Amino acid sequence: MTRGPTLRAHRLPDLPRPLDAFNTAPADEARALLLHCLHSARWSHRLADHRPYPDLGALLAAADEAAYDLAPADLSEALVGESLPELPADTYSAAHMALGAAHAAYEARFGHAFVIYLGDAPPDEALDRVLEAIRSRLANDPEEERVMAAEELRRLARGRLEELLSATGNRATSHNAPAAGK
Repeated sequence: MTRGPTLRAHRLPDLPRPLDAFNTAPADEARALLLHCLHSARWSHRLADHRPYPDLGALLAAADEAAYDLAPADLSEALVGESLPELPADTYSAAHMALGAAHAAYEARFGHAFVIYLGDAPPDEALDRVLEAIRSRLANDPEEERVMAAEELRRLARGRLEELLSATGNRATSHNAPAAGK
């Protein structure tokens, strides 16, 4: 059987990779994107000032190092910009009440919003993980909780950076993705 002529391969245009765009963006734009990932001016300035990054892994390593170096004032600044993770739309109102009560107790004890990284949690387990973590961490002393909150902020920033700058994910360039700073 003879095959007909083959069509030329259709090649997509070369689009800038998200990391390349980040590396070449004006400093104020890079800092704004970074502030979306972790609400600390010192952290965002440090990462923006050390561009360009050869790859996402190098940026994530630098982000981790900068997060570990957060001073108490930087940590407080970052915590002010955080809120509880959103619950799935079909979550029962009783669950919202339980979460609200647990969060209020947490804020009263520690003076800031509860933060937790849920990037590795299946959506149907998010509520249980948040409630379990709040209840568990309420037993921490303030210094121990500051260390836990800093670690969760580091994980949140890393996950947000991966989502925004991953060359393989479409979320960073999707028209439906939230804009930086939103």
